[in-house]
Amino acid sequence: MGRLLRWLIWYPFLAALAALVLLQIWFVVHIGYWSSRNPETTSFMRARLEIMRDDDARARLVHQWVPYSRISASLKRAVVASEDAKFVSHRGFDWEAIQEAHERNLREGEVVRGASTITQQLAKNLFLSGERAWWRKAQEAVIAVMLETILSKRRILEIYLNVIEWGDGVFGAEAAARHHFGVTAANLTPGQAARLAAMIPSPRHYKRGRETPYLARRAATILARMNSAQVP
Repeated sequence: MGRLLRWLIWYPFLAALAALVLLQIWFVVHIGYWSSRNPETTSFMRARLEIMRDDDARARLVHQWVPYSRISASLKRAVVASEDAKFVSHRGFDWEAIQEAHERNLREGEVVRGASTITQQLAKNLFLSGERAWWRKAQEAVIAVMLETILSKRRILEIYLNVIEWGDGVFGAEAAARHHFGVTAANLTPGQAARLAAMIPSPRHYKRGRETPYLARRAATILARMNSAQVP
């Protein structure tokens, strides 16, 4: 009787642990597959499409994959300069930026600054929801380690540039370049690339052709930093 009782107590824990391990294996298998194949969609893209279809059942995402070689070097540099200056040297986490963000958030008494690297952002976009919870951040960190272990920096940046949002339902560098500037991702100028990079934190805020003082200032800052940005 005592053995049965112990089993009944431990069974939910063991079942949850087994499910967690299987989930991590599922992540690893997908990342390994994407080392040579392109993801057709992401968790974030599916979530956005679902929201869009609440308003319009015929809504569709605008997305076209392009290889790394057909993405402007200016856009690669602009995104790294804007989002993750130490991208090529870290292993998924910028600990100095995390510490600085933590100290600033403590001073302000609220979360005013994040420190997610390109790898962490990609982990969230590929697999996770937008829910703010400790477990989601923990899972994001685990997936970031998987990405850095399995994929090259070049492949991480290539996938990132092809799946992030750059407008309401507009995903990836090619769709963004055509939507905002009427050019291909390969033909983006440094100025256009800087503007796209400046839009990343709030991509749905900027309609086609919309200019704001903040966007102009932020794009100018990114443009000034681009030459020193290192890309894979």
